[in-house]
Amino acid sequence: MKYDVVVIGAGPAGAMASKYASQNGASTLLIEEHASIGSPVQCTGLVSTAALGECEVGEGSYVLAKMKGAFVYAPDCEELCIRGKDVKAYVIDRKMFDRTLVERSLDEGTDLLLRTRFTGLGKGKISVISEGEKKEIHSSIIIGADGIQSSVGRAAGISRCKKFLSGIQLEAPYTAKDPQYVEIFTGNDVAPGFFAWAVPFSGMARIGLAKNQDDVSPLQCLEKLMSHPVVASRYKGSRTEYVLGGIPLGPPDKTIKDNVLLAGDAAGQVKPTSGGGVYMGAVCAKIAGEVAARASRDEASLAEYEKGWRKAVGRELSIGMRIHKSLGKLGDDGLNELVAYLNQPEIRDIITEYGDMDHPSVLMQKLVMEGDKKKLIKLLGTAFRTLF
Repeated sequence: MKYDVVVIGAGPAGAMASKYASQNGASTLLIEEHASIGSPVQCTGLVSTAALGECEVGEGSYVLAKMKGAFVYAPDCEELCIRGKDVKAYVIDRKMFDRTLVERSLDEGTDLLLRTRFTGLGKGKISVISEGEKKEIHSSIIIGADGIQSSVGRAAGISRCKKFLSGIQLEAPYTAKDPQYVEIFTGNDVAPGFFAWAVPFSGMARIGLAKNQDDVSPLQCLEKLMSHPVVASRYKGSRTEYVLGGIPLGPPDKTIKDNVLLAGDAAGQVKPTSGGGVYMGAVCAKIAGEVAARASRDEASLAEYEKGWRKAVGRELSIGMRIHKSLGKLGDDGLNELVAYLNQPEIRDIITEYGDMDHPSVLMQKLVMEGDKKKLIKLLGTAFRTLF
């Protein structure tokens, strides 16, 4: 078996990378270790409108609900309502969504192998186990889009991401305050260093959290979340679809080595403020596929990919990481004070006007310029003195 480009991992980043490699004239193979696309699900399934645009799809049958805003709860349960002018995000069925993206790649000429596990790198080839049989696949360029653990990255000797969050989620019957609003919960009891959520759809909700790795297990935090006064008042009993997973934050210093490049979660191309990876992953994967196709013909070097994706989203990821670190240092008292500050009418208006889940730096800049800069610096730390 011989291909110009082999993409490992058939999630959104892998699907987009293989699609763009094929579009740019490369013979392309997409491999997936599981028996079906989109399984197992390890995602909240909340994606921005811009993410669907980057993935070059519209509101398909995978859209379960539309979100226009969010209720954010401080540890003391003060409610901050963030209203959007229109639809800001979609709750999606990730299995159907991923399959749609892979189908679009196949339409461009990509070949697909399921039940095929990457096992190692060689010179100009990879080793896999496909349907229980050891095989070698020859390829000029390898794209690792194989998620947080990235066997491809380890085999190539590429450093791991700078930080990892652990997460857990379940689905349950839930009566949301407003079915078009996501609910966000802060506090070191329910989600130390990050936040928890309830994402409503069709009388249900995906209830979960992500947290810094420490001595408290995600399951312990989830049980505390389920007893949170707001969640407990809306949760209707019974639980299904437990999901465990991790979120990589902070890309390694290099995402390329020899004939290998990483994209998506494997490269830490994930928003540090929300943990979402579909938008960033799609932006970077399209660059990866296009550069890989040209590199397979010796028309480009993989350094173009490194330069290209960092130019596209590097600043946003860097600022997002600084925001993440600042928020992660706040105790419950600091979070209460921050939510109270953001709950002022004039500040809520700025959030409504400039809030963007894919580009939080835009909102932060407006808050620094038009809000109480000294108050923000006090709340979020001196790092914000040099943000803008």
